[in-house]
Amino acid sequence: MESHRCQAAVGPLDAVAELPGSKSLTNRALAAAALADGTSLLTGILVAEDTRLMIDALAALGVRTTLDEAGCAAEVTGCRGQLPESEAELFCGNSGTTIRFCAALSALGCGHYLLDGVQRMRQRPISGLVDALKPLGVAVEYLGEQGYPPLTIHAGGLSGGHVAFHDSESSQFISALLLAAPYATRDVLVDVTGTVPSAPYLRMTTAVMDRFGVPVIEQYHPKEAKFIVPAPQRYQAVSYHVEPDASNATYFLAAPAVAGGRVTVKGLGTASIQGDVHFVDVLEEMGCAIERQPDRTTVIGPPEGKRLRGVDVDLNAMPDTVQTLAVVALFAAGPTTIRNVANLRVKETDRLAALARELTKLGAAVDETQSGLTVHPPEGIRPASIDTYNDHRMAMSFAVAGMACDGLQINDPACCRKTFPDFFERFGRLVGAAT
Repeated sequence: MESHRCQAAVGPLDAVAELPGSKSLTNRALAAAALADGTSLLTGILVAEDTRLMIDALAALGVRTTLDEAGCAAEVTGCRGQLPESEAELFCGNSGTTIRFCAALSALGCGHYLLDGVQRMRQRPISGLVDALKPLGVAVEYLGEQGYPPLTIHAGGLSGGHVAFHDSESSQFISALLLAAPYATRDVLVDVTGTVPSAPYLRMTTAVMDRFGVPVIEQYHPKEAKFIVPAPQRYQAVSYHVEPDASNATYFLAAPAVAGGRVTVKGLGTASIQGDVHFVDVLEEMGCAIERQPDRTTVIGPPEGKRLRGVDVDLNAMPDTVQTLAVVALFAAGPTTIRNVANLRVKETDRLAALARELTKLGAAVDETQSGLTVHPPEGIRPASIDTYNDHRMAMSFAVAGMACDGLQINDPACCRKTFPDFFERFGRLVGAAT
């Protein structure tokens, strides 16, 4: 197995980073553009494994996309809400957004659509979405274990009506339904009760829908959310620019918290529609200084001689930042507790269990619960070989520890191709920018 040896920064950082586009926004925009009237131009998109899987799945449904890899752009010729193919097999790898968004889009067709992925995908639940599609007139057949891929969508369109989600395991189930809902025969009313998972991602979905010409009526409360999608409506082709990925930016923004100095991420600031931009609020609580502008964000590490403070934080709204924070917590003066993130157990790997194992290798003590963990930092971090479980976020988050732990090894660095193929090259430039 290949591994990457981390090089610690020899001095405080002083860098400006430009990062690839958001995976979440890219796949949402691809879905809307695929259904739209006309040809959309998407710029600043992420070109990585997850977005290629989305493009390939849409192609299997008959939607043509012309990809300019070098220019990070795509032209998508919309199908006007009528899927050209009535029979298709969609391979979704381990991309949650691809299988969930395309399952909902397939329901708009007229025919039979098989969706499958890698072995790990067959362990990731999809029943929350399937149970929402059934009352709207969609027949679904599980081909293996009930509630999990592979599955066949027997589609004849969406009838519209009322759908309820209670304690949904993933916001992607709700986003998938919302993206398809404009093409129902009548209005779609969605009630979300209990835990409202990753609410900023739902706002991201409705923002993309609005940009493509479909407004959504939405209300958010602590234990519920409501959506009304007037239907039938049609997305309209647009030119849409995808902003940098806020989740992937957390590794760069966390680097000065660990190594000192300052790092600026361009193109991502207070004007962003991504919830993960608020990760810097947690870093600020830990003792970093933050400079916020509409189109950029800068993190300045704690003053020389000062250590980070441990925090107690609910990250339900920002689950993709959990691994980053858990690694930063290694360098704090006290314990850090992360709460309300049980859905991490059904991601690319069981991320809470994986974090507990790998943080322990570096000398930390970790208290793991069903929905979170507490990291007790060690007196000193010892280099280790970090396993990544084919999970891009495990690899990228532990690279942050490598900023202050020379010789830390990260196994299977190629897993980053899922969302950030050249991560280690770009992240390594921060070390070269140390003063």
